[in-house]
Amino acid sequence: MRGPVNELTPLEKNPPKLSKPKSTAAGIPGVLASFSHSVSNNLVSSIYNLSKVNRFQGFDCPGCAWPDPDNHRSRFEFCENGAKAVADERTSNKADPDFWSNWSVNELSLKSDNWLNKQGRITDPMVLMPNSMHYTKISWDEAFDIIATELASLEDINQSIFYTSGRTSNEAAFLWQLLARWFGTNNLPDCSNMCHESSGVALTESIGIGKGTVKLDDFNKADLIIVIGQNPGTNHPRMLSALSDAKKSGASVISINPLKETGMVGFKHPQKPLDLLGKGVKISDEHISVNINGDMALFRGFSKVIIEGENYDKEFIKKYTNGFNEYLEEVINTDWEEISVHSGVSIQDIKRLGAIISKSKSTIVCWAMGITQHKNSVATIQEIVNLQLLGGHIGRPGAGICPVRGHSNVQGDRTMGINHKPNLDFLSSLTANTGIDAPIDHGVDTVGAVKLMKNNNNTVFLSMGGNFLSAMSDTKLTASALKNCKLTVQISTKPNRSHLVTGKKALILPCLGRTEIDNTSQGNQIISVENSMGVVHSSRGNSKPISNNLKSETAIVAGIALSLENKISRNKIQWHNLSIDYDNIRNLISSCIGGFDNYNNKLRNNGGFYLPNPPRDSLTFNTKSGKAEFVKHNISSKKAKLNQFLMMTIRSHDQYNTTIYGLNDRYRGISNGRRVVFMNPEDIKDNNFEKFQLVDLTSHFRGENRISHKWFVIPYDIPKSNIATYFPESNSLIPLDSVADRSNTPTSKSVIITISKSIE
Repeated sequence: MRGPVNELTPLEKNPPKLSKPKSTAAGIPGVLASFSHSVSNNLVSSIYNLSKVNRFQGFDCPGCAWPDPDNHRSRFEFCENGAKAVADERTSNKADPDFWSNWSVNELSLKSDNWLNKQGRITDPMVLMPNSMHYTKISWDEAFDIIATELASLEDINQSIFYTSGRTSNEAAFLWQLLARWFGTNNLPDCSNMCHESSGVALTESIGIGKGTVKLDDFNKADLIIVIGQNPGTNHPRMLSALSDAKKSGASVISINPLKETGMVGFKHPQKPLDLLGKGVKISDEHISVNINGDMALFRGFSKVIIEGENYDKEFIKKYTNGFNEYLEEVINTDWEEISVHSGVSIQDIKRLGAIISKSKSTIVCWAMGITQHKNSVATIQEIVNLQLLGGHIGRPGAGICPVRGHSNVQGDRTMGINHKPNLDFLSSLTANTGIDAPIDHGVDTVGAVKLMKNNNNTVFLSMGGNFLSAMSDTKLTASALKNCKLTVQISTKPNRSHLVTGKKALILPCLGRTEIDNTSQGNQIISVENSMGVVHSSRGNSKPISNNLKSETAIVAGIALSLENKISRNKIQWHNLSIDYDNIRNLISSCIGGFDNYNNKLRNNGGFYLPNPPRDSLTFNTKSGKAEFVKHNISSKKAKLNQFLMMTIRSHDQYNTTIYGLNDRYRGISNGRRVVFMNPEDIKDNNFEKFQLVDLTSHFRGENRISHKWFVIPYDIPKSNIATYFPESNSLIPLDSVADRSNTPTSKSVIITISKSIE
């Protein structure tokens, strides 16, 4: 029997080094950081691939989902984090069978996430048997047979879980959901359950589509851009180029966030010499340090200013919306003092900014996980939509709503049917075009998956990419759930913590990366992805795979299906033909999903094609009323009591999602450390703490406490009673049942915490 494995990131022994937070993003330091990361991995390969990233006939950056320009590409169509992602994938280091032989699972679990990532690309399928502490090499056929045998032996098909990460291509995602539904389950949780699920739920009810309504060109036509709950400089750096161009075109930018992030202060475009030599471009005209989870109240205040001044678009509201009178009454009856207390912003400032917003003829509102990961996230997003409807800021140039997705194809995954609550029309189409008996009962999302695994020791968990253990809330409980599985399968490129906390039996299946040539018997294949603004475009790897024993994600899905086909009775699907010619997959997608007609031809156009977006394209809304809905809610916020704090998780500049590139957060002035607590200096003084004080954090939820030891206190400009910590280190403090209403998204941005001095 395997011994205990450390599911948490090891503690840091020394405090980080501090410097003054930066006043501008990118610039020469960004160029040098990109070059340094390329040098430390594989310089020649990185430089070659950077010439192909996000280019026509090139590959889609494995980083964020920010869109590319429609009709052209620059020579350097990437950002610092994109360069890191490419260099990281093209590393010359290899986690080959010798690596796994030299390191036991227990030994690896004591290493940091940064160390694990630096060990390089996984080269061969590996298996961890029940009584072993070491992964050993296994053939692909043997691996597929293990998966098929365990799936076929399940007493209940719904003991299987098919998890997906947002880096998966459209083609692989479609086959993944087809495999799950052919097998008989809708247990298709994915990373969107942890991030923008709240956006999808809120927008579908409000405007009839779970996506944003703007194109990239709209940024140059906007009067006003509001960026809320988002840190573009780190998480979507190319967005700074769009904001910079918008500023030069005359737009105003308002930043709303508990932290004043460098990217929203100033930006030096690394491809523009005048920017590099000068002061760069000032991005935000205003920064509002809102309380954590105070955003709903703040936007209610903006709406109240507009309604009290009768500056709303009466014609748009009458023609295109429903529920205005009920919302009008709700806003009028909302007390100004209540708005200010919830938001943490003065009435004077709210009224001043509301007056600016009311005068804009074309407003874009952008948000990310600072908005989506609270208990009231769905209501907050609908409050944002209400504000946009008041001004008629949907379906006109330079205006709209813009949820900024994180992972490169998380939006495409959902479009392809990765959804635990599938649309019945989609299921009917899938059944009609494939002959499968698609299940209609809802499956589990990520929270439900953890509960299913925890309560059942016969579960099979399969993960197409990602690092489920580190990404998920309540780390220790999630680890316990994974250990309870009879089999866990990780389709991965590099070692991560999910390879170390496993079921009784575990497999690692190494797949091709975005940069690598995907060659089948039918020639080099292209894949497709969908960006944050609904553009579907091609991606073609240009480099030789790091190992000859890698398979594409589509080939892995087909391999599992073909092996399973020999053990269970299901209708025949041409898995092999689909896996060797991706045009066949796309033809099937065209038959099953609206907006993908003539998919193969349109995909081969430079820049791809836009999917239909009725609110944006024709001001039509697929809602119950056939109009955009004003949705009213009582304003709310999460509040810390006396001697408590409200914690939000954030990312450093040296990471992408759960991948830790390094231990520095250049923009915030942190180096050589991640286990830090950003605190208001007055809170530090009032609690008799000091800079670098070692403290323990305890979260409180429904009478349960979760404790995380030894964090270093860092003074920072953040509202009082608010603190920030890095993800994923602090995920162990987020209770599994602490979720957003209706979307079930973990509340990673609003956790009640107490802080005490660590006992040495």
